[in-house]
Amino acid sequence: MSVTIPDDAAFAKFKAECLCDDGWSLTYNRGGITVRTQVLEEGKSIHRVKCRMVCEDVPAETMYDVLHDTEYRWRWDTNVIDTFDIGKLTVNADVGYYSWKCPRPLRYRDVVTLRSWLPMGNDYIIMNYSVKHSKYPPRKDMVRAISIQTGYMIQSQGPNRCTLVYLAQVDPRGSLPKWVVNKSSQLLAPRVLKKIHKASLKYSDWKKKHNPCFKPWLFPEQNTLPSIPLSELSIQRAESLEKIDESDVIEQLEKEDSD
Repeated sequence: MSVTIPDDAAFAKFKAECLCDDGWSLTYNRGGITVRTQVLEEGKSIHRVKCRMVCEDVPAETMYDVLHDTEYRWRWDTNVIDTFDIGKLTVNADVGYYSWKCPRPLRYRDVVTLRSWLPMGNDYIIMNYSVKHSKYPPRKDMVRAISIQTGYMIQSQGPNRCTLVYLAQVDPRGSLPKWVVNKSSQLLAPRVLKKIHKASLKYSDWKKKHNPCFKPWLFPEQNTLPSIPLSELSIQRAESLEKIDESDVIEQLEKEDSD
């Protein structure tokens, strides 16, 4: 299978998956945030998680900007180790790198993904999947994870109200203990959504002081990234990556983030 850029049908399919809860188990429901999970294969780390958050005080357009703005991500994403754009494919698709901290004492993870985005009327979708790029091979100090499909859908519910859905199917590579899978859906996912909400409330003031007119995700002519031909990319397959066994790792208590 070769690397392809998602078409309208792929975005419509992603939207339908965000909206349909059949076959999902509700694992968290508190403060306007719900988390649902699907176990795809018993005993395996790969599972799907779907989080939904209703925001009564954030326009959909603002949240869409927050999720795109790589420079702003450093302000609110306390798990990020490094993130940068590698190159552009089309006016609404690029390739990027992201690495993040995992719950201690697990090894940190990173991904290289093909990301695409599309405003659809009152809906805004951003989604990605893992690819290989020869200039960004797996690192010795990280575990290369695989995004099978990850993305966000923001639905406008009025001038200052929106719903955010985060849908992820990720292979973290490795035999992970059950507490990691539980923690990611019960604690970490809701925490990330709360951070996105809080970041969205502060974005407008921040953006006024940081390249206020620079939004290449809205204005493709502003995008100065080098163009990447699809031929330089290939699908990231699990079999080609190192198998990590962290199944016996014991959870360490960590201080909650101050926010």
